[in-house]
Amino acid sequence: MAATAEVVQPDPSFRHQVEGLLGEQIASCFHCTKCSSGCPVTFAMDVLPNRAVRMVQMGLKDQILESSTIWLCASCETCTTRCPNEVDIAGMMDVLRQMALREGVTPAEGAVPAFHQAFLAAVKKRGRVHELGMLASFKLKTLKLGGLFKDSGLGWEMFKRGKLKILPSGIRGKKQVKAIFKRSESGSES
Repeated sequence: MAATAEVVQPDPSFRHQVEGLLGEQIASCFHCTKCSSGCPVTFAMDVLPNRAVRMVQMGLKDQILESSTIWLCASCETCTTRCPNEVDIAGMMDVLRQMALREGVTPAEGAVPAFHQAFLAAVKKRGRVHELGMLASFKLKTLKLGGLFKDSGLGWEMFKRGKLKILPSGIRGKKQVKAIFKRSESGSES
């Protein structure tokens, strides 16, 4: 008995939505694969960076927003640097993550957005990251994913070597950092 193929419904406006949020064109990508050849994380991705660009160009919104690739991208910008047409692929991945969260798509890599949230909350609160506090916040956010004590041995070793401080250190300019977050959350540029 022949299996029925899944019908894919492309969204023709999707590329324009991504380009609008990104602030530049991705249509100029001609799929030379330099981005994928240089990416240090392709071994873990389900869709290579050049294929992710193609999926956006083709309007395959659901497929790309549900992929692991957008969450595994390290934002190292190697792909963007290597692109002969200067397509901001790393920026596109960030836009896709934002779209997925905004549209309620369950992240394929659940721990990544939780880490991102814990990191930003730590910076917003103290002006810099206090690793132990951020780690505690991250672990609480990912309780459902398991592994609460999975890396506790590594944490203990880091603590013994003075790499994790119990108390956070202060910085100058906390008000300026909070102002940056406030502007970012309100959407203003000034």
